[in-house]
Amino acid sequence: MHLSELRGRRVAVWGTGREGKAAVAAIAPAGPASLVVVQDKATFLGTPWDGTLAPLVEGDAAWQALDDVEIVVRSPVIGESHPWVQRLRERGVRITGGTSLWMADRAARTIGVTGSKGKSTTTALIHHLLVASGRPAVIGGNIGIAAFDLPDAPLYVLELSMYQSADLDDSPRVVALTSLFEEHLDWTRDGLPAQYYAHKLNIVAHGPSAVVYNATDPVLAAELAARPGLPLHPAAVPAGFHVRDGRVLLGPDVLFPRDAFPLRGTHNDGNLCVALGALQAWGVDVVGERAALEAGLRSFQPLPHRLTPIADPSGVEFVNDSLSTAPQTAIHAIEAYAGRPLAVIVGGQDRGIDYTPLRDYLSTRGVSLTLIGVPDSGEHILDVVGDLPGVTRVLADDLPDAVRRSRTIVPPGGVVLLSPAAPSYGRYDNYEARARAFQEAITATA
Repeated sequence: MHLSELRGRRVAVWGTGREGKAAVAAIAPAGPASLVVVQDKATFLGTPWDGTLAPLVEGDAAWQALDDVEIVVRSPVIGESHPWVQRLRERGVRITGGTSLWMADRAARTIGVTGSKGKSTTTALIHHLLVASGRPAVIGGNIGIAAFDLPDAPLYVLELSMYQSADLDDSPRVVALTSLFEEHLDWTRDGLPAQYYAHKLNIVAHGPSAVVYNATDPVLAAELAARPGLPLHPAAVPAGFHVRDGRVLLGPDVLFPRDAFPLRGTHNDGNLCVALGALQAWGVDVVGERAALEAGLRSFQPLPHRLTPIADPSGVEFVNDSLSTAPQTAIHAIEAYAGRPLAVIVGGQDRGIDYTPLRDYLSTRGVSLTLIGVPDSGEHILDVVGDLPGVTRVLADDLPDAVRRSRTIVPPGGVVLLSPAAPSYGRYDNYEARARAFQEAITATA
């Protein structure tokens, strides 16, 4: 659906966060017959509404307003499980999103990146390497700037959440997929993994020119294989871009040393390979331009809140991985620091996530560490992990208490890792606020 198709139609924008505001600013000049903004309840991401371009309807009145429109442009957090989404669909109301409206006119100029983990790093890396190789590009989407707030550009690199991917009617020209595992099941209509996978992979369902994916992820590989006809480009395997013996290769050709890329962990090997595959799919001669790309890799700055080290006078290394919202991301963070004295702070919003992958990883790998659980889900995570050899479980009152306890557990040279494996909501506005609280607790206990 294009913006031009909203002319003369009755439209509601549902949600007043950054995407809702950007959508209203784009839709109002398109000439809808009516445009209203609805907010059914207060959220952490909602912002004050000035009413200049469209009136705001709140609370119970929002339902009456939604009943009177033809098209709803929803904010990403409003899921298929919402009873009013189901009611609107039954009435034949068209439900879309701001990113979908934006993409309809710009898909041919877009590299779209998604995945259950690794999408932010991979998006930032693709953008950084494009610029380093002399190709101007604009970055945005779920990584920080709503699509409709981006300036006009010849090339876009967009991080897309499952929420944003679900509403797409047009695939980006190049799609980069980092991983796939169960997450955000509460957003789906029936809470089923198959529904989550379908929403996530809707990004490849509308004619992409290339789909670059981490072929070492068995769930992702299986789901793509079940969708015949896709232009697949496997990464992280010997036939494509891969890492071996401390080097990055394309097939048999050595490109540069792995340590040119400053991010640790085998999961970042996969992210790097997917990023290089996306560049090649866009038309970059990766072999011919390897020198410029290596220089770009060496200047890449890790994203804030993703395995960000924080020095401390005690000699303990604190690491901020507040972006970790699932057990799989915590596992990769633990892998990066295994072998050193390690305490990991886990817990946050309880979304009913299955934490058995974390238990299985710790039991099969024989990792020695201390798990410190914080509310709301920390106690549940500790219970799921249970009594394992080498794993000590500690329950803390809150994040500052967890930091205080960690100082008595981890010796100099060890690591205290905040990798919560859960969202921040309920205790903090977002992962950034949680990261600030972590830093403040470190400073207060120094």
